[in-house]
Amino acid sequence: MTTTERPAPINLLAEISAFCKTEHIAESTFGKRAVNDGKFVSRLKDGSRVTPETWDRVTGFLKKNGWQSLRQSEADSLHLLSVNGDSSPAVTEPEETGNGSQARNFRFFDNRQKYLLFVNTCSEKEIVAARVGKELAHLHPQPPAIRLFDGGMGDGTVLSAVMREMHTRFPTMPFYISGKEISLEDVRLSFAKMADRFLEHPATVLVITNMYYSEAPWLSPHRVEAANSLVWKNVALSGTTAHEFNQQFHDLEGFLAEYWQAGHSKKTGNPIYERPAVLVIYREDYRFLLNDVIPEPGKARADFDLVIASQPYRARVSAEFKAEKVIGPLTRALRKGGRLIGIHSCGNDPGMEIIHRVWPDEEPFKVDRHDILRALRKYLGKDSRHYNLNVYADSRSIFRYDMHTLPNEVESSIGTSTLFAAWNAAVYVAQIEDERLSAVVKSGQYLEATEATLKAHNGVWFYDESYVVSKKRD
Repeated sequence: MTTTERPAPINLLAEISAFCKTEHIAESTFGKRAVNDGKFVSRLKDGSRVTPETWDRVTGFLKKNGWQSLRQSEADSLHLLSVNGDSSPAVTEPEETGNGSQARNFRFFDNRQKYLLFVNTCSEKEIVAARVGKELAHLHPQPPAIRLFDGGMGDGTVLSAVMREMHTRFPTMPFYISGKEISLEDVRLSFAKMADRFLEHPATVLVITNMYYSEAPWLSPHRVEAANSLVWKNVALSGTTAHEFNQQFHDLEGFLAEYWQAGHSKKTGNPIYERPAVLVIYREDYRFLLNDVIPEPGKARADFDLVIASQPYRARVSAEFKAEKVIGPLTRALRKGGRLIGIHSCGNDPGMEIIHRVWPDEEPFKVDRHDILRALRKYLGKDSRHYNLNVYADSRSIFRYDMHTLPNEVESSIGTSTLFAAWNAAVYVAQIEDERLSAVVKSGQYLEATEATLKAHNGVWFYDESYVVSKKRD
């Protein structure tokens, strides 16, 4: 096959067609070789969207076979969409959406329902919160508050559980809790869990922002234009009951609807904020005590005792990207003695067995904790001497969570709802693109694969792996 550079056609479909004609292969063959989907090109012709992962796989296949890569600017016409569905996807550095942003009320993720079904049928959030809770024993907080940052707050399940354990360990210390979340829907879900936290632990300052990983810990946008458009709102909760607090959280929905908007990056298709926003929430009757804890615009600091980075990036992106765009900035937000715990899916479980029964060559988890920490060390450079990068043995790092099933449900006849839930969890964790799912769903093959796996293992479970980065105290 010749390696002569060819001019890039005007869009992905045109480029694929030109490649197939030049190399004398069928479009179905191209789909199988590039993305393991023989109907990929036909669906593209029907107007199917292309995710960033699929874009990378197709252009990588073309490049590998001697074809010039697409011009980056041509990605705009393809409406690339994130399919991660996680509480907080990895995004690139800030860029303007301009007139190219999506409608103001666009839905955050195409597979939002997959996310919600996964959260409510699997025990991951509970298990992750318990794993994060173990790090609390290693903290060395300093006045005026214990400082925690959640790098991807999601629906608030993990954060609220960790806050409960924090209260048990540090019942009288003020809390500074900061969470990054770009999804308006997830912020609403998180608020529904926070009224009880302010009742049990009144000396709490809760800060929510939609900024990027490189900005959120410091509550400060990098670009001058973004800084000038920053929306900062302080909310002093009145009353003494959870019901009163909950009503005031509910009253914030108008603010969220107006300012917590997101668009799509022209370059990557990832969600980006339209305007940076910060919400600072505390109890009015504790304002005096929290005076030195409540942040002010332009004066916020990071210096966190604990940073949670649970599923903050896509599985398939490189270790270098994860280190540079996510874990690196969060590591620099640690105070002396502070700890960052990173958690992500790692496969080798019945969930991946379901995937392999349908797509035998699928390998979404090629980057593990070892790769990420090596990339992080390189990213930190000379500053790495100030940190301990703890990869830990598998017995300590890897933990399991399960999909909930009724007693004896799998042993007898497996209900359709259970099959759907197991399949949904498997494709959600493996981050399978929607355009690859349609053909499999139509054939019914996925139900057979899911049922066979459930019966073989009497259920389905998944593995996450964790790692810890700590900043040296001296």
